[in-house]
Amino acid sequence: MTVVAVRGEALREVDPELAEFTVVVVARDKDRQATLTRLRERAEALRALLERHGEAIERRETSGLHVHPETAKKGEKVTAYSGSVSTTVVVRDFAALGEMMLTFANQDQTHLNGPTWSLRPDSPVYKEVRRDAVADAIARGKEYAEALGSQVVDLLELADPGLGRGSESFGQFQTYDMQAKTRASYGGAAPLQLDPQRQRVRAEVEARFTVTTPTVL
Repeated sequence: MTVVAVRGEALREVDPELAEFTVVVVARDKDRQATLTRLRERAEALRALLERHGEAIERRETSGLHVHPETAKKGEKVTAYSGSVSTTVVVRDFAALGEMMLTFANQDQTHLNGPTWSLRPDSPVYKEVRRDAVADAIARGKEYAEALGSQVVDLLELADPGLGRGSESFGQFQTYDMQAKTRASYGGAAPLQLDPQRQRVRAEVEARFTVTTPTVL
């Protein structure tokens, strides 16, 4: 029995489905309670702004709360207290994204970072690219068989890279999206135009076919 082994590959560039950015509100004061009060007020103001843009937001979550004392260079004397609350925001409506980010960046004692662009984890693009990789593997198998003067008889094995032929590795389809940060300067009242970063999604699959006896040797 003659076996032909190939690797099928597929690559697509598609528009992103989501944009993610992080908003951090901070507070600092010599008094601990004053720091906590300011931090709570600013976090509540941010929450109110997020509620106003609820239809454009896919999800949001508080990703970090930090409060710590600041001490003098020598000794343990506390000179001030600092605090911060980080909120991660995932947006599905890109038309509203620029306005949202400008609004948040204009708030007192607020830091903003992003956006990063991505596809949803369950995006149909991933399935489509995997199917393209399988189709590429079948086409390659037939091409190799034809080059040998053979014909494909049957599919012997189809596997993610690294999982075929009894391998003990736990590889997966090489599907990924290339995310990139878009940086923008915030100033003035003009709308902020953001250009979504196209995503590259790649898939690979390994296949083994049995073919008829080669006639070209």
